[in-house]
Amino acid sequence: MVDVGDKPPMRREATAEGFFCAAVTTLDKVEAGDVPKGEAIAVARIAGILAAKRCDDLIPLCHPLPLDRVRVDFQRIEPQRLRVEATVSTTAKTGVEMEALTAVSIAALTLWDMTKAVDKNLRIEGIRLVSKSKTAV
Repeated sequence: MVDVGDKPPMRREATAEGFFCAAVTTLDKVEAGDVPKGEAIAVARIAGILAAKRCDDLIPLCHPLPLDRVRVDFQRIEPQRLRVEATVSTTAKTGVEMEALTAVSIAALTLWDMTKAVDKNLRIEGIRLVSKSKTAV
């Protein structure tokens, strides 16, 4: 791991996004909570939050961080595209980019798992860091 011992704690926030792509009828079912496995959005939100909290267990050289907030949101931006966004914040010596990216990735994968029985042409696209910031505390 990188030595961050001499860095001062700062308020840090990162936002990441990705896109879950599926048939119009599939996303209609997702939004209605009507897929065979249940409430896909609710399950994906919890999965994303848990993934951010466990990022250091999933990615070998990530520092364990005390997270202050994890927010995972979903927005249908096109008939066949659902935007998955995660914002993570902490007060620590290193940033939360990996936690935000992991939250988006796992939330999108959870949507895939929840809908694969009704749609064979699913895609996950464009996972990226949208913003990050740090301010002195």
